[in-house]
Amino acid sequence: MAVSQGDLHGRFQRGPHRAAGPHAPGLSAGTISRLKAVWQDEHARWEKREIGHTPYSYIWVDGIHFGVRLEEANQCIFVVIGATAEGKKELLALTEGFRESEESWKDVLLDLQRRGLTVDPQLAIGDGALGFWKALPQVWGHTRTQRCWVHKMVNVLNKFPKHLQAKAKSARHQIWMASTREHAGQAFEAFLTTYTPKYPKAAECLAKDKKALLAFYDFPSEHWHHIRTTNPIESTFATVRLRTAKTRGCVSSTSILSMVFKLARSAEGHWVKLCGAAQRAKLMHGVPFKNGVEVQKESRQEIAA
Repeated sequence: MAVSQGDLHGRFQRGPHRAAGPHAPGLSAGTISRLKAVWQDEHARWEKREIGHTPYSYIWVDGIHFGVRLEEANQCIFVVIGATAEGKKELLALTEGFRESEESWKDVLLDLQRRGLTVDPQLAIGDGALGFWKALPQVWGHTRTQRCWVHKMVNVLNKFPKHLQAKAKSARHQIWMASTREHAGQAFEAFLTTYTPKYPKAAECLAKDKKALLAFYDFPSEHWHHIRTTNPIESTFATVRLRTAKTRGCVSSTSILSMVFKLARSAEGHWVKLCGAAQRAKLMHGVPFKNGVEVQKESRQEIAA
């Protein structure tokens, strides 16, 4: 059963104040209730909006849990953020679903496609524990995949004893901060050689996603710090989590969705834009990159020959 409007007023008090803006102190329970109704309507209309045929170079995806119990225990909120050819990051989807469900993610992607996102994004960034990866090729067959380094290393480090985690974390930096794929590959193999004998589960956890972890090397180096992780989602929704952290009991999905939607839309205007206008344009026109640098026409012709 969903909590009452009075409970929601007390538990979400800070969230509505922020979403309503800095000039809304001392909101009453009735005002909060009316605001939430407005936000629910805004979110419903936003979910049906036409995206148009704007191509997106990158998309970031995640299934976020907010520390509150939704109407079904395994529910989370799906988030999709896209980067346009102009480098602007936009919130594309925010809806409820089941994190590891292929069908749930497929529904989200098909909905985006129906509303105009018909050109396959160049790269999708997310963590490995998502049904998204099975759904992706069924909708956008040419989109490449990049595993989030932060999520991956949390999983890897959890398989080490605590006294070795700092050392293993440093070795990870030698991989993903390498200037070329070749150097990253060397550091990758060094990590596996060092830790496989005593910590095979940690090594296996890293090794199984090697290709997807290093995909960013085929994109402009100016974008690497954006596309190696799902930080565009994590940095925004860490703040949103704080706004819902004190909620207890079961919350209706409509209530939490409208709250999260309003807070996310407020944060959207502050998202860092992708730099490198020339590189963005070349990427969207299919120009290949190697180790973050454009492959020159002569080299492309040699490869084709």
